[in-house]
Amino acid sequence: MISVTGSPAIATERLTLRMPAARDWEAVAGYLTSDRARFTGGRLTRELAWRSFGHMVGHWVLRGYGMFFFTRRGSDEALGMAGPWFPEGWPEPELGWTVFSDAGEGQGFAREAAEAARRHAFQNLGWKTAVSYIHPDNARSIALAERLGAVRDAGAAFPGDGPTLVFRHTGPEARA
Repeated sequence: MISVTGSPAIATERLTLRMPAARDWEAVAGYLTSDRARFTGGRLTRELAWRSFGHMVGHWVLRGYGMFFFTRRGSDEALGMAGPWFPEGWPEPELGWTVFSDAGEGQGFAREAAEAARRHAFQNLGWKTAVSYIHPDNARSIALAERLGAVRDAGAAFPGDGPTLVFRHTGPEARA
């Protein structure tokens, strides 16, 4: 069983955001082995999906934070993930989000989760800024970044060799 003592959980109006757990494996595997993963590195085998899942959990262990898995309040079915992300090799801290399946689409869950996770990063982790790395063909994520108030930063570095757009989120003091 996966456990990190003291890992936060966040409740929003409709969602619970929590650290990933072993019971989330099939939801993650379903996402990463499907065409839905085309904007986040591409479809993986189950073996590589397992390694990716370990990376998600390990980020919490090594950094003390990571992508929150979000569920409907009162349910424990992982619909997606959103949160602070800063693995080795990333030029700067990222706010990321992903919806695992059609069940989580079109209801504003990703936005609700991303807003809560961003608030957590700025208030509890002390981040002053964050970026979202988005594939240029991912119209839904671009639209969400813009709804969150993030602004395209064409001069920002990004991990890998692209193609990638960078959207910058400013801290609450800059948005006030």
